Amino acid sequence: MHTKDDFLVKPSRSDLLAEANRCVSCGLCLPHCPTYRLTLSEADSPRGRIAMISGAASRRIPMNARFTLHIDRCLTCRACEVVCPNHVAYGRLIDEARVMMTIPPSGLMKGAVAKKRNWFRSLLERVFVDKSKRFDVVRPLMYLFQRIGLQEKLQQLSIVKGTRLGLLLSKLPLIHFPLHRWQETYPAIGRECGEVALFLGCVARLVDIETNISTIYVLNNLGYTVHVPNSQTCCGALYQHSGRIAEAADLIQRNKKAFAGLNIKAIISTASGCGAHLTEFYSQYQTENFSAPIVDINKFLVEQDWSEVKITALPKKVVVHDPCSMRNVLRASSYPYRLLAHIPGIELMELAGNNFCCGAAGTYFLDQPEIAESLLSDKMAALDRAEANYLVTSNIGCLLHFTSGLRDQEKKLEALHPVTLLARQIGIQ
Repeated sequence: MHTKDDFLVKPSRSDLLAEANRCVSCGLCLPHCPTYRLTLSEADSPRGRIAMISGAASRRIPMNARFTLHIDRCLTCRACEVVCPNHVAYGRLIDEARVMMTIPPSGLMKGAVAKKRNWFRSLLERVFVDKSKRFDVVRPLMYLFQRIGLQEKLQQLSIVKGTRLGLLLSKLPLIHFPLHRWQETYPAIGRECGEVALFLGCVARLVDIETNISTIYVLNNLGYTVHVPNSQTCCGALYQHSGRIAEAADLIQRNKKAFAGLNIKAIISTASGCGAHLTEFYSQYQTENFSAPIVDINKFLVEQDWSEVKITALPKKVVVHDPCSMRNVLRASSYPYRLLAHIPGIELMELAGNNFCCGAAGTYFLDQPEIAESLLSDKMAALDRAEANYLVTSNIGCLLHFTSGLRDQEKKLEALHPVTLLARQIGIQ
């Protein structure tokens, strides 16, 4: 038997084998896997990856460069889990395989190679992700960096083009609200319905502050006081999906402390990827749960009383993108549609191909840019056919991915979070 702490650092091979052996190789997952549809390689399918994980866990095959290639190509979209008749926990298998890939070669079979950390990604994690408040300091600097044209000039340098830095810069939208500072508490407006807390996330504090500001505005107008703990940090999903579950667990514990002691109904998450990770970590690793339930903003707002809130009509066509974390993990993809239906005159439609990943997948666009761009191009084509005025999506990574695609193709369509569109119709300035 292993302890919880041991498991967070090194998964049990017997547990991995037991879960992998639940796959009966029926192949129902194949047409739902984005990477299999692109490469038509069995090794890039859920069934193939499970077979490789089983082989590595039983020491029948080495975790070499080829093994790493196919595991890393997985988007962790988890569309396969939704259609799996045997309910194989594929997402957990992939995460734990990535943990094994970080183990030094001495702990692996002959021919195995431990995966090396990318220095650029490690630098970003140490400087910003672990200390998310630093994004608040960087925001005005990035705002100035963009406005005087330095970002564009940097992207044109030959030493930057094609690098992870170049890819990252290409995804950055224009920075807004450069001088905004978070308060600890935002009081309800008018009637009082209770208190909630807001999970800000990490990257959103730099590039999507409008969504969190809009969330506070809407909640205040519904009668909720909103707490924003100053000591909160990244949710840890980026660490978990790169095989560093111990670091992810540390961030979870720091966030639990940040939100402890508040008399709140819920901890609101605006990014479905963060919400899915915060929700699942407890059930996966049997750690102590948060002091209040983690609830996606769309779901929370749908369940409120809107009778006293005035919403201006919007006679426009709005196409809705379903993030994989919302559809396949939280199983809550209906809520954005139900929420936006409160806006009079709105025409809602589902983005064609919503059951397939857009290619953002956390930092996937940095690690697998060719596949990420191929998947994004499918979404851009679907948007052309939709002829909509707005695109809404409930995950920060997807929003950045779509925004960069729209900018590259010089499309006038605006991409934003559902709650941002709703806040505008309520009257946010």
